Amino acid sequence: MYVARLSHPADFEGWRGFARRFAQALVAPSAIDWRVGDNDTGLFGEDVVEGGEGRALSVPRAFVGLAQQVICHSDPARFDLLYRLLWRLQEERELLQIASDHDVHRAEALARSVRRDMHKMTAFVRFREVDDGEGGEAFVAWFEPEHHILEKVAPFFVERFTTMRWTILTPRGTLLWDGRELKLGEAATRAQAPTSDAMEEWWRTYYASIFNPARLKPKAMRAEMPMKYWRNLPEAELIAPLIADAARRTQEMIMSAPTSPQKRRPAPAPDLAAADLSAIESWEDAAFAARSCRRCDLWCDATQTVFGEGPRNAPVIFVGEQPGDHEDLAGKPFIGPAGKVFDRAMADAGLDRTRAYVTNAVKHFKFQLRGKRRIHEKPNAGEVKACRFWLDLELGFVKPQLVVALGATALKALTGHAGPLAAARGRELALPDGTPLLATVHPSYLLRLPDEEAKENETRRFLDDLKHVGRLAPGLRLPRAA
Repeated sequence: MYVARLSHPADFEGWRGFARRFAQALVAPSAIDWRVGDNDTGLFGEDVVEGGEGRALSVPRAFVGLAQQVICHSDPARFDLLYRLLWRLQEERELLQIASDHDVHRAEALARSVRRDMHKMTAFVRFREVDDGEGGEAFVAWFEPEHHILEKVAPFFVERFTTMRWTILTPRGTLLWDGRELKLGEAATRAQAPTSDAMEEWWRTYYASIFNPARLKPKAMRAEMPMKYWRNLPEAELIAPLIADAARRTQEMIMSAPTSPQKRRPAPAPDLAAADLSAIESWEDAAFAARSCRRCDLWCDATQTVFGEGPRNAPVIFVGEQPGDHEDLAGKPFIGPAGKVFDRAMADAGLDRTRAYVTNAVKHFKFQLRGKRRIHEKPNAGEVKACRFWLDLELGFVKPQLVVALGATALKALTGHAGPLAAARGRELALPDGTPLLATVHPSYLLRLPDEEAKENETRRFLDDLKHVGRLAPGLRLPRAA
């Protein structure tokens, strides 16, 4: 009997090293005893496989991703399961495609459970402010994950709360971020976490104000927010009374007189003299003149024109579809949720976001009003064509080395290409004046993907596209660290 001792419960690299040596030495799954970080050698002692060059190993790429998730599960049999799959894959090359296979089905179930646990942790961690002992701000949260997911979710919290100093305490370990470095610590107890802070009353007020009794679905709510998490959520104490009062409040809403959506006032036009298009001689002139654009009817409902932004000598212009709700209110492009995805992807691809010029094929926000919400609506061909005037001016004044179309609407605005984006993606195209052009998806596409695996795959493709941008326009790359 061989004993494989891993350093910690989610030690994928340790498992992979043992598994490779065992499989190459033709050690059967039943002959291995997998253990985590104890000193007890057990009844049979601890044997070491020497050499391990008996046979070459190969596995599908999908197995590696699956194993990295399964290894984080709390099931003690996960190491045996993964090694058994590795062993079988050497003879059964298409094994992972057989969903009805017991081992494959079990591995996929464990992976789904891990992904769900990660999602729940990112959704239900609540930080509470504490005194750091030096008069500064620090935040502490308590969470009870089902599985060994701390290392996998750590990047999410570092990115989301980069400017905060925070600690997440769990029975499986501790994450500590001091603003510069992430550390993993020992397991903690609930007694070490604060029970409340000054912001919780504000949070409860916010939750009560957005609760819609007419859309109450307790079963769905409990499925998405299981009751075991409630004790960590300050708003949880409101759930029972809000549910109990939902029927009465819904009846009151039904009996109330209907209201009409508030009509938006057209944006005031700047001085018409300033909008004399014949006087446009610079980017600044174009940006000012665009404020009074009436080339299509979108200006009537939009808050303002959202012109492009970035260095006038930018090596690359990124062209999106149109401004969204956030951009329309702020008057700046790419600052909403899709903009944040874009910023993050640029950094991950090693590109300097501050050196890029970003704009949209259409400069006004087109939307449908649903209650008080403004829902994005795709611009039509006439609106795209009308706005091409401003896009041509931006291209002429910036003179980029490369143009990147983010999405099918941007590609059509730049080239007239009306086919699917997939037909142009990955190809090196050109504008009529010879400027190189690449096409990829819009960052908002990544936000709309419901499946986590699909989102991961498409995000990787998007990063590959951005890295290709860096190869064609080296001036956009971030400097290498010394």
